[in-house]
Amino acid sequence: MLQSSNSFMRLLAELQKLPGVGEKTALRLAFHLLKSPENIAALADSLGDVLTRVRFCSVCFGITEEDPCHICSSDRDETSLCIVEEPQDLLAVERTRAFRGRYHVLQGALSPLNGVTPDRLRIAELMRRLEGGDVREVVIATNFSVEGEATALYLARQIKPLGIRVTRLAHGIPLGSDLEYVDAATVQRALEGRSEL
Repeated sequence: MLQSSNSFMRLLAELQKLPGVGEKTALRLAFHLLKSPENIAALADSLGDVLTRVRFCSVCFGITEEDPCHICSSDRDETSLCIVEEPQDLLAVERTRAFRGRYHVLQGALSPLNGVTPDRLRIAELMRRLEGGDVREVVIATNFSVEGEATALYLARQIKPLGIRVTRLAHGIPLGSDLEYVDAATVQRALEGRSEL
């Protein structure tokens, strides 16, 4: 029955291309959209806006509709630069309201096995920004994955010779956790990164 509707099958196929959306979720989303045609129109309109308006900032490579983005064109601290892997990581740090500096989005992490080498990331642009001389501290906020750690180490080796302080986000035991349920590697990192009270 569904096979007779090419449009519906195309919608299912497109929804399944989204991360974390399998066949069942795509089917549920598609039927939800069919129940309310106004949602389809609103979704199509917003997708069109994103396609024509949203782009990467020419300075930090975060997403924006204006170039440079509002963070890069504001009066934020130019001496502190936070490096993240993806634009959504920038948003996660911004939500905390704890960082008042600027950002640089690498648009990925090093992964030689997957063909992601330094030249495939925004590292050359980062180094040009750092050579300007205004940045005194770089906060590396890459993910705590194998790729994120490799990227952090690579960046630290590139940046330290410039005389810039390089720091890494702290990591360890999440707030509200019981030690008995935390894996040994996380407890080890927490012990290594302990701070004085």
